[in-house]
Amino acid sequence: MNGSVNKVILVGNLGKNPEVRKLESGALLARFSIATSEQYTDKLSGKRIENTDWHDIVTWRGLAEVSEKFLKKGMKVYIEGKLKKRTWTDKDGQQRHNVDIVADELTILSKLEPKQKTKHSYSSENANKITSRIEDIENQPDDSLPF
Repeated sequence: MNGSVNKVILVGNLGKNPEVRKLESGALLARFSIATSEQYTDKLSGKRIENTDWHDIVTWRGLAEVSEKFLKKGMKVYIEGKLKKRTWTDKDGQQRHNVDIVADELTILSKLEPKQKTKHSYSSENANKITSRIEDIENQPDDSLPF
């Protein structure tokens, strides 16, 4: 079908450290969940209500390496990817379904520990040749700013 789009953009916090495994093919796979929250005020009670949703994220190859090396529980991340439905049969013979977000871009929004000082933004196409937008901005001379 021409003209279709499958794109997801999320900003959220990791619920736990990524689970990483190497497949028989040699490809590296990382799985982790991030929480996104929205808040509103209940009109009847006046109380602040927070709703949290959990999203299953999958990263492959270079992004899986980055996930394993840098991502930790509680970190805030920006994820771009696509929805992918997974179907499998569990050990009891029941058919199971899940919808994952297969990430093709990952940006670490949390401050890294000093020993982890590195680039912050990664994509599946160039996970080993990444530039950090923050570092690029910090390295600009002040006289190039228009104010």
